[in-house]
Amino acid sequence: MNTPDAAATAPVKRSPLARIAGSLPPGTTLVISGTVVLGAASYVHLMAAGHSLDTDGMAALSVLWTILMSVGIGLFFPVEQELTRIVAAHRVSGTGVSGILRQIAGLTFGMIVLLAAGLALATPVLADTFFYGHREMVGALGLAFAAMALSNICRGVLAGLGRFGPFGWQLGIDGVLRIGLAVGFALAGVRSPLAFALILTVAPLVAALVTAGPVVRGLGKGPLDRWSSLLGGLGPLLVSTLLSQVVVNAAVVSTKLLAPAEGALVAGLLNAIVLARVPLFVFGSLQASLLSGLSAAAAAGDRAGFSRLLGRTSLVVTALGLAGGIPATLLGPWLIQALFKAEEGLGRGVFFWISAGTLFYMLAMVLGQALLVLHKHRMQLLGWTVATGVLIAVTLLPGEVSTRVCLAYTLASLTAVLAMAAALWLTILRRPAAPAPATSREALASAVADQA
Repeated sequence: MNTPDAAATAPVKRSPLARIAGSLPPGTTLVISGTVVLGAASYVHLMAAGHSLDTDGMAALSVLWTILMSVGIGLFFPVEQELTRIVAAHRVSGTGVSGILRQIAGLTFGMIVLLAAGLALATPVLADTFFYGHREMVGALGLAFAAMALSNICRGVLAGLGRFGPFGWQLGIDGVLRIGLAVGFALAGVRSPLAFALILTVAPLVAALVTAGPVVRGLGKGPLDRWSSLLGGLGPLLVSTLLSQVVVNAAVVSTKLLAPAEGALVAGLLNAIVLARVPLFVFGSLQASLLSGLSAAAAAGDRAGFSRLLGRTSLVVTALGLAGGIPATLLGPWLIQALFKAEEGLGRGVFFWISAGTLFYMLAMVLGQALLVLHKHRMQLLGWTVATGVLIAVTLLPGEVSTRVCLAYTLASLTAVLAMAAALWLTILRRPAAPAPATSREALASAVADQA
């Protein structure tokens, strides 16, 4: 009598990575892949432009890119976050979200109209101040704002519906288009900064339209929400996000204002910032699991578990910042010349301050998420407000421009960390911890495992 092969009947052992991947919601791996592609696209876009444009053209594109990444993300990413939260809540309750989407889309459209009107009125000043008199670059900036807003609305609905597959596809399509267009322009010998600027409109717009089907199909008829409820959470979050983006992106615009004739310095600083902020792309993948774990601990009243998870994440972020910051400081001056065709002039000191600022900025984001979980939106807003004040004060000090703006970024981010840490201490961490129920401890342990 033949006996089954033991090896064939034994359960297959899966690696830790495979077990984690199997526990993720469907489509999450596509989101991760899309995020990687879109992050890489930023580098390819700027590298292709750096090898194609002259100094003034690259400086103009650098300022446009920075304004879009600061003002645009500051205004429209909170819309995506709130839309995700509201749509997810309606999905759980079984009600449609068409009414909510109409409200938020109308609010976003109003923001775009106000932005467009402001850009139109200020076109001469903006063109002369930031874009060497090229008024078409102001128009390209307005179009990029509109494309970003549409993308954020679509992603907010998809994330709230739990449709992470189309969400990931939108990110990936956006990134692939940016890479293809930028490389194609470079190979074709395009020398127009406007062409490279319009990539920031075409790629996200096409990606949003391609993945619009699942958004429309998943809406369902639903009621309108109270405007006071919508604006109550969105308002402070929008201002906090906008100020945080000002802190992380101000160096390039400040340099253009303080040293308008130094086009090579403006472009070089953007290259340095993009290089030193590589850890931020990795950090983005930690935020969802961090928010989930902190929410579980806070809901259970497990202050000790909340503190442990917060401390553990802070250590991971610190290690991430050092792993990216040390190579950037040592090799940065050479890398920006090799990758982006930047001119010489930026030393290791600039890269050190940018890397330190990035580390502090990530820590501030971690602490800010903890404050949001505890419904302390205004505390987070206060932290970024004080940090912005420090940024302005240090930027206006006398001294060498590149050192000043980078030091301002570092000290402002450190100020945000200290302010939010103090707010957390006063809110929860100084209180005695209460033992968590067994079920809550299990949920928290699972969240910590996902975070690790």
